[in-house]
Amino acid sequence: MKIISRFISSPGVTAFTLIGLLLSVPCATSAAQTKVPSGTALPVRFARSVDAKKARPGDRVTAKTLQVVILPGGQRLPKGTLVVGHVVDAQPYHSDPEPNAHQKSSSISIHFDEIVNGDLILPVNLSVRALANTFESEWAPRTHHYDKTDGSGTMILIGGDEFSPFDKVVRDRGGDVIAYNRKDGLFARLLPSDDSDSKTPSNCSSTSTEQSVAIFSPNACGLYGFEGVSMPHAGRSGSGTFTLASRGRSIKLYAGSTALLQETGVSLAQNKS
Repeated sequence: MKIISRFISSPGVTAFTLIGLLLSVPCATSAAQTKVPSGTALPVRFARSVDAKKARPGDRVTAKTLQVVILPGGQRLPKGTLVVGHVVDAQPYHSDPEPNAHQKSSSISIHFDEIVNGDLILPVNLSVRALANTFESEWAPRTHHYDKTDGSGTMILIGGDEFSPFDKVVRDRGGDVIAYNRKDGLFARLLPSDDSDSKTPSNCSSTSTEQSVAIFSPNACGLYGFEGVSMPHAGRSGSGTFTLASRGRSIKLYAGSTALLQETGVSLAQNKS
């Protein structure tokens, strides 16, 4: 700005010259992220339960990030950043008393809409890469001791990878480095994986850039710890809406469950077109 001030005081400066100069100066907020890049992973914990017996379309769903998320432009979303969504549909279980009747599944469908951090609001359209129940989610951040020689303990990530909390890297069973244990959390390039157990139509793909994974293995994909539950839709086709289904009982996604969400890169406007 000092340079501009000196330029204004120079003789022969016209209004058009000044406007051109101002337009050429980079805006201080131009580097601020306006959308979340495709493929960005968000490890989150659900703040409230979603019960198919009580939920209604439009009900608010909230989750918070488990660790720092670093966006490509260098912008940092701190741990605890709010991810807000809504219930798209909820179907409680109703038993059909007719003999040999085909019992309909109970289901919950959820869409996450935006990231909220203070004045920053970023629209999102997220798929579910991996989803873990409360037990799996509480187990992963704890150190576990196999025997007396395991003094520092072992971290067992959702997806099965293990490492010492003092290790700077996470290695797979073949000895290859697959993740980095840093001050702000666990970071890794996501690895391709199948999720046949969750009955999701498509598989999880890899990323060429590092992502925040927190308590998840880089190859975590599908459902973990959900007995009798399937995920017929993960939102990976671009819808951003994931569905959990269960036969024989009304489904409930409990507070404390965790998910590794991933931006699809498809806007709602594109979905509607």
